[in-house]
Amino acid sequence: MSTSRRLQAVGAGLASVLLLGGCAAGTHPGAAAVVGDTEISVGDVDKTSTAVSNALGQPFTASLTLGEMVNSALVEQIAAQRSITVSDAEVTPAMKAVVGDQATYDKFAKDPVAHDFLRQVATAAVGTIKLGGGTGITDPNVQQAQQAGQTAVRDASKNITVDIAPRFGKWADGTISKASGSLSEESAQAKAKREAEEQAQQQQQQQPQPQG
Repeated sequence: MSTSRRLQAVGAGLASVLLLGGCAAGTHPGAAAVVGDTEISVGDVDKTSTAVSNALGQPFTASLTLGEMVNSALVEQIAAQRSITVSDAEVTPAMKAVVGDQATYDKFAKDPVAHDFLRQVATAAVGTIKLGGGTGITDPNVQQAQQAGQTAVRDASKNITVDIAPRFGKWADGTISKASGSLSEESAQAKAKREAEEQAQQQQQQQPQPQG
């Protein structure tokens, strides 16, 4: 599994059971999302998406980036409510586990923005495990603890409002889907151009071939 897919899988696995409330109208101007009392700006999402893409050497979209940031904020708030802490000593090995190899970790470490994002993802991973009664990523029953933690986050998240800006799409099943505009995986202009080219190709194929 590539590092990009591993990052996606970690976030999706942790957040897939969340049931989020709120509506897009609740976001503030310039905000990509508001998670409880935490605001995530569009600028931070753009900057982080670029940094992570550079560290991975492959695209990591703004929608995926925002999804991870929303999940991290949720876990952080729920863990704080339950007086659960995650130390630096626990986060560092989790960061390396998320990216999978030392070389990729070193690329993240060289960029403060990418490094901070990876730290957020890893902290959320450890926090979820602890919410499920585990001790961290080295817990012998880590899978069971993670599942229990996901349930704990799902239940607690019912009392936390999450608002996503319409340009990023909707939060569903742990990911942001149906994004539109310049931040989508395929912009409206690019989509229109692609569809026009496909239609032209189809019409060309349907034209009768000259007889030899």
